[in-house]
Amino acid sequence: MHFLDQAKIFIRSGAGGPGAVSFRREKFIQYGGPDGGNGGKGGDIIFEAVPGLNTLIDFRYTQHFKAQRGIPGAGANRIGAGGDDLVIKIPVGTQILADDEERTLLADFTTPGERRVFLRGGDGGRGNASYKSSTNRAPRQHGTGWPGDEMWVWLRLKLLADVGLVGLPNAGKSTFINQVTNTKAKVGDYPFTTTQPQLGVVLHKGREFVLADIPGLIEGAADGAGIGDRFLGHIERCRVLIHLVDATRDDPVEAWRIVQGELEAYGAGLDGKPQLLALNKGDLLGPELMTDIAAQLEAAGAGKPFVISGATGEGVEALLDAALPLLGEAKATAADTGEATAKKPWSPI
Repeated sequence: MHFLDQAKIFIRSGAGGPGAVSFRREKFIQYGGPDGGNGGKGGDIIFEAVPGLNTLIDFRYTQHFKAQRGIPGAGANRIGAGGDDLVIKIPVGTQILADDEERTLLADFTTPGERRVFLRGGDGGRGNASYKSSTNRAPRQHGTGWPGDEMWVWLRLKLLADVGLVGLPNAGKSTFINQVTNTKAKVGDYPFTTTQPQLGVVLHKGREFVLADIPGLIEGAADGAGIGDRFLGHIERCRVLIHLVDATRDDPVEAWRIVQGELEAYGAGLDGKPQLLALNKGDLLGPELMTDIAAQLEAAGAGKPFVISGATGEGVEALLDAALPLLGEAKATAADTGEATAKKPWSPI
């Protein structure tokens, strides 16, 4: 399955059905009169976040979504049936944005099963029976039904993961996620082997969490260099970050600074997330040299890094041990924030 994290679609709710123009003509009834029923309501456009989806690829081939129109009214005061609602299923973590220059955020789906009526269908038109009055005994006017709403919107998927892997290209992120999960991410000895985010489930000491492998960032990614700004968007929902630095690079300290700078430049709180630093590819250099590089990173303000090897698994156990408490604290903080928000009284400001 191909990964697609952005799509532009057209949505239109159903128009209301027209009202009927009809008169009673039963035998042996002396006085007839209007009996045209109202039209039915048009169908709504509903978005629903469903588990099990992690891509917007379906919207590459289907871009137009239109709900059913309301059924017209009929004689004998029969009201037309409402049009069927159109439910559009999207992955959890999808945002709906207006098709304007600012890409205004209209909705954000972060909970499985969340449903929202996005566009309401038009009301049905009035039948001629509803126009009857003491001065208008035989009305022939009727309502044609209210039109539905329509608009172009952007869908943007931001993956929901507990831990996100970040780093420069060829830092060994794909090898790491293959080591700790059952994911079969592509691995190569060249940069940009990973061109789309990968998800895997880590089972460590009886606990499970979702790990996301974000494609390599380059300098200027926060400003749109390449498509790094889209990759950075997937990190927004991660609770904890693991920053992998390639120990075999000419300047590992500079590699760390580049990624940290991009996280800070992107904003959205990325630079404030709990983060673990891992000095990767420790199997390719001797222990003495790895210790020296780790000391350089620590002296530069990066903190004490974990020396690991994604290929052999050396040091990975200790890194995952350190990630579990950070993940627990992040979840507790999110729960407290959510509870405080729920208890906050409503205010129009």
